[in-house]
Amino acid sequence: MDADRPSPRIIHLPKVSDPRGNLSFLESEGHVPFSIRRAYWIYDVPGGMHRDGHAFRTQHELIVALSGSFDVVLNDGATETRHHMARSYYALYVPPMTWRRIDNFSTNSVVLVLSSQDYDPADYIEDFDEYRRLLALLPEPGQPESATEGTRHDSAPRPAPLPPASVDSCQLIALDKHHHANGNLTVVQNGDPIPFDIRRVYYLYDIPGGEARGGHAHRQLRQLLVAISGSFDVVLDDGRRQRRVTLGRPYQGLLIVPGIWRVLDNFSSGSVCLCLASEHYDEADYIRNHDDFIAELRHNAETQNNH
Repeated sequence: MDADRPSPRIIHLPKVSDPRGNLSFLESEGHVPFSIRRAYWIYDVPGGMHRDGHAFRTQHELIVALSGSFDVVLNDGATETRHHMARSYYALYVPPMTWRRIDNFSTNSVVLVLSSQDYDPADYIEDFDEYRRLLALLPEPGQPESATEGTRHDSAPRPAPLPPASVDSCQLIALDKHHHANGNLTVVQNGDPIPFDIRRVYYLYDIPGGEARGGHAHRQLRQLLVAISGSFDVVLDDGRRQRRVTLGRPYQGLLIVPGIWRVLDNFSSGSVCLCLASEHYDEADYIRNHDDFIAELRHNAETQNNH
């Protein structure tokens, strides 16, 4: 690592306010100053517990409070700083060679961590004395970088054909659940168990009871939906049949393929919906009107029959 290694900082994420529930999002190499390789979340943390401290040799992290609150305590070998995380539109960027621990969990808190690398035990430093020894071998850090706010860009329209799809192609995926006395952990890596790379992450929260969200289809984007907290239903529609799927476990995800109209409803109190998406935001990839969705499916079918 050179003398210009980055410094920890708070990044303000977009907050899209909506009476049906708020939404925040972040994109790989946009709001997140690295390429996302892995996402994991910590939940079911008993009150008064903490997550043991460690540092990474080369791994970058972004930490968000999806539900409740907690503190992230950072140590640079000489000074300790405490960051209280309680807003879903604030993220803490933690660069490599920064010792960190998480404590002061509130009831029903959920920690989302986005990482720049696949899981690698060799990258962990779990002994503080060893961390300080390795830190002393590094050059002095440079000036802190400015925060990367990121911007939501609409690309030039490029409407791809709507692919044929079936509600049966949307799969429920059992995610790993790592049990721990200080809170459980579920992890998703690019290509395992999802068949795509994570380029965008967004989540819905503050959802009033009885509201519905997300009536749209995608031409190319693939997505994994997870009920990080509470529960909700996903109504899938391929233009011929509908299928309702209930999500209520943070260790279970619904993989949705392109060409499917989907609506989220039946939200329980305090529910949070996490979406891992295969593409950056692109308005041209959305179909937001159900009549247009059906009309395009019919047009594609007629074109195929004529050939």
